[in-house]
Amino acid sequence: MNKLSPKTDGASLDIVEQNIAKLKKIFPDAFTEGKIEFDALREILGDYIDDREERYSFTWNGKSRARQLAQTPSTGTLRPCPEESVNWDTTQNLFIEGDNLEVLKLLQKSYHKKVKMIYIDPPYNTGKEYVYPDKYQDNLETYLRYTGQMDEQGFKLSANAEASGRYHTNWLNMMYPRLKLARNLLRGDGVIFISIDDHELHNLHRRCGEIFGEENILGIIANVNNPKGRSDDSFIATAHEYILVVAKAKAEARLYGFEPDEVVVRRYNKVDAYGKRYRDIDLRKTGDEDRREDRPDMFYYFYFDESKHSLRASREPNRLSSEIEIIPLRNDGQYGRWRWGFDTACNNLKLLHAKYMPVRGIWGIFEIDYLDGRPPVKPTSVWTFKDVNSERGSEQFIQLGFTKEVFPRPKPVGTIRRILEIGTLPKEPSIVLDFFAGSCTTAHAIHSLTSREKRTLRYVLVQLPEHLDPTNKEQKAGHDFCIEYGIPPTIAEIGKERIRSVIKNIQAQQAEKAKESKGKLPGMADTISNLDLGFKVFKLDSSNIKPWDAGFDNLEESLLDAIENIKSDRTEADVLYELLLKYGLDLAIPIEERKIADKTIYIVGAGALVVCLADQIGLDVIEGIAAIKEEFTPEVMRIVFRDASFEDDVVKINAVQILQQAGIDDIKSL
Repeated sequence: MNKLSPKTDGASLDIVEQNIAKLKKIFPDAFTEGKIEFDALREILGDYIDDREERYSFTWNGKSRARQLAQTPSTGTLRPCPEESVNWDTTQNLFIEGDNLEVLKLLQKSYHKKVKMIYIDPPYNTGKEYVYPDKYQDNLETYLRYTGQMDEQGFKLSANAEASGRYHTNWLNMMYPRLKLARNLLRGDGVIFISIDDHELHNLHRRCGEIFGEENILGIIANVNNPKGRSDDSFIATAHEYILVVAKAKAEARLYGFEPDEVVVRRYNKVDAYGKRYRDIDLRKTGDEDRREDRPDMFYYFYFDESKHSLRASREPNRLSSEIEIIPLRNDGQYGRWRWGFDTACNNLKLLHAKYMPVRGIWGIFEIDYLDGRPPVKPTSVWTFKDVNSERGSEQFIQLGFTKEVFPRPKPVGTIRRILEIGTLPKEPSIVLDFFAGSCTTAHAIHSLTSREKRTLRYVLVQLPEHLDPTNKEQKAGHDFCIEYGIPPTIAEIGKERIRSVIKNIQAQQAEKAKESKGKLPGMADTISNLDLGFKVFKLDSSNIKPWDAGFDNLEESLLDAIENIKSDRTEADVLYELLLKYGLDLAIPIEERKIADKTIYIVGAGALVVCLADQIGLDVIEGIAAIKEEFTPEVMRIVFRDASFEDDVVKINAVQILQQAGIDDIKSL
């Protein structure tokens, strides 16, 4: 039985090690005795190395350290908090409280290449204060200090004021490692949307070009969120912000679009025999390049037999006596052309029909365009929709029972909903990540979309428990709200309260719909029960496993820790979820809790992982675990025990033999 190593098993994904393995696979001859021989690598790359002193590049003070920080594994964990969650046992949504850099590291194994869409609304760096640790040598340590779990020695949070001389540098150092880690989590067809204003747009654009590749920047949306403009601007009243859209890989990216609005729907003013709405679209090309000579291959003949209601196409004129010949004629009487090629027309005759146009006095060919089958509306680079207005965000917050001052200027649900409509696909299950969750508008938008059966989405939100200062004018109302509700005065707590309110509202609305449709719409109750109206709360913390740190002064204590190496204030659930992270399993994976000989056994993912952390395990427990293999028949089964769990060494040795006889070889101990 092998022990889980704190160095190799206790840390998050080692990105440097992973990159070296990829490099070794591509260029094995650049390695000597397992180390990179850079002179050999330079020879292999040849002319692709640019070591000129003067060349186009984007750098700043601290960039190398920021890159290194992204590659440094985390030794922390995420502790489950069922008491703060909603529908813990069934939900797949996650709310993670902690520093997003450290959390992103911990998610690398479990969610590598699994996220379809990321949306973030990071600090805009306007010169006002934002939370950023000046000392980030050990980011988890910084987080623990910030949340009051360690002392404040050598740690401070500073304003990123323009006068500091590091106005852009601090912001770049904060964002760079987070974007590097976020890219690893995106699927091949994944996309990231980033809200930003003009203070850092140019830097963000260049940095994303470096991290994702310039060819993968899909565009910039000007989001008009304040049509009247900001009255406090000195010269030009700013009426918009930006949304930068970047793909993991442009060649694989899949974007959708907006559902048609009422203006578009009204155009579909006809109904076929099956009750489906459609409109007629003239098959004749209009506008530029609409002449026959522009595309001679798209000029051909249609023949319509009015008595038989039959339609055919021909490249050459060959009208029968009973048929009407129809060709594309421009308004000036000259020959035009069709929008479809000849083969397309022949293959889709059922979607075409002939119609006499009395105003022009000629026959035309029209495409039957169904509303249900129409493609989504492609988004433009400027959004002037009413639902992206910043005022809507405050109104929606108030509708949930909060006052406007509790969270100033929350993002409107409409903005995030539109981003979700572009970045995810209908009926395709997708994970959405937001690691600057703030007031949790992303969760609000996702619950709203899924409750209307528009998308099948689950979210992972990350938010720092930023303390609310009662002496700060903008934070006082939020602070007082938290005190009134008996919760810690942090932004994370306000976000969780918002999600709970959203869920309650949707449950009330769905219950009312079910009541109204009772007996009229069979299956409505099933639809409601299938909604994921919940979220699991996790909190960033240090590992549950005590580190081996023996010294002359604490040798006796360290020896005892080696026997009982799980921290005294940690639960079995804490250890279980740390194991999920280290093994790269989804934090929302199904977990069955079962009793064998009065000992608790956790069966994860239908037998993929079995964990037993109980004391005084006997062979009857081991035989019960072996039977689980036969019950679930997983392709691979891992078993984890506490090293001090067994009754004695004899039981431990026999346990390994019994499990191996059952076909289980991956047996580890903590």
